[in-house]
Amino acid sequence: MDLSLESILEGQLMLVDKPLEWTSFQVVNKLRWALRKKFKLKKLKVGHAGTLDPLATGLLLICTGKMTKKISEIQALEKVYTGTITLGATTPSFDLETPFDNHFPIDHITNKQLHQTTKRFTGVIEQYPPLFSAIKKEGKRLYEYARKGESIKIESRKIIINRFDLTQIKLPKVSFYVSCSKGTYIRSLANDYGKALQSGSHLSELRRTGIGQYNVDNALTPKQIIKRVNGISP
Repeated sequence: MDLSLESILEGQLMLVDKPLEWTSFQVVNKLRWALRKKFKLKKLKVGHAGTLDPLATGLLLICTGKMTKKISEIQALEKVYTGTITLGATTPSFDLETPFDNHFPIDHITNKQLHQTTKRFTGVIEQYPPLFSAIKKEGKRLYEYARKGESIKIESRKIIINRFDLTQIKLPKVSFYVSCSKGTYIRSLANDYGKALQSGSHLSELRRTGIGQYNVDNALTPKQIIKRVNGISP
């Protein structure tokens, strides 16, 4: 990763391993502030190519300078996730951002059902985004309606899930590997998966490991990048 002034202005793609509970916006702000301070810049274009929820960790691609023009192109790349779905309880946000709102039995669920049901969610499918999401509707983010308890109609969208594999089953938790298209909400997938099993579920852990040819194994945390910016070895 070249963190020279010339490279940053010309356009740099940073592979960041986003920490738990950080927002994608916080990562962008931290790195922009560090770069502007280091090079005494009044302005610097910095943006991310694909939001990660605060409770998710993993690969976040940060673009600087002229590279920000390629954000849409990068966002269109296939995404790869690993994580955990917990069966037996749902939340309004489909993850652990909000408290449980309903509980369901899971005694009837077999390992065979768990594997077979993943097949219903591969290929081109219709998916409803979570109400607790940053999608805009009538000029407001959906989560703004949700937090005020206001109802709003959400349209489904076509997405592609190339792979949905279970990597470990320890009920009520199932671990998974998913590769999917832009626009896929893994929280919605977790919620829909529970419904398909005649139960309920929520996303309890999520990590993005890949975006196109980029892998989280080659990423640095924001703190490590800031140390490099300031000439300190991570």
